[in-house]
Amino acid sequence: MERYILLIKTPKGYNITSLREEIKKLVETKHPQVRVETYQCIGLTVDLVILYKNGIVLIQRRNEPYKGHWALPGGFVEYGEKVEDAAIREAKEETGLDVELIKLIGVYSDPNRDPRGHTVTTAFLAKGEGTLKGGDDAKEAKVFGISELKGLKLAFDHREIINDALKLLGEKND
Repeated sequence: MERYILLIKTPKGYNITSLREEIKKLVETKHPQVRVETYQCIGLTVDLVILYKNGIVLIQRRNEPYKGHWALPGGFVEYGEKVEDAAIREAKEETGLDVELIKLIGVYSDPNRDPRGHTVTTAFLAKGEGTLKGGDDAKEAKVFGISELKGLKLAFDHREIINDALKLLGEKND
């Protein structure tokens, strides 16, 4: 049996019981060979700590959530895509850089890390090459020295991811 997901976005705490039953009855009536099941979805994303010109690349977010805040380049993994390929694609789309993935920093799964819903990210350490320019969801892309990161307000849990990357590199960012 093949599986497809009909994504329904609701406000937090919204009771979908009656909606689920309406959809189930509609599908059973019109398409009796199809089975309807309801599960809450977890989003899968990638984030990158890109080393470039003696610093780390951050993007300024063009869209909510955290519009205008600085963040690591990254985004959602597309269906059928490996997380490594998604990381390379997102880096190119948001920064214009070609990246070489160096190491896995970690997997970050706090259900509250993204206000849009439960999102799990796989974070990579990467080396960037090319010409830096903001694109796609990035209003701007910029290189920050490690010392410049200290007081910078970052989106999501990107401070934690950067700190973990710096530990891997033997650096400190207290």
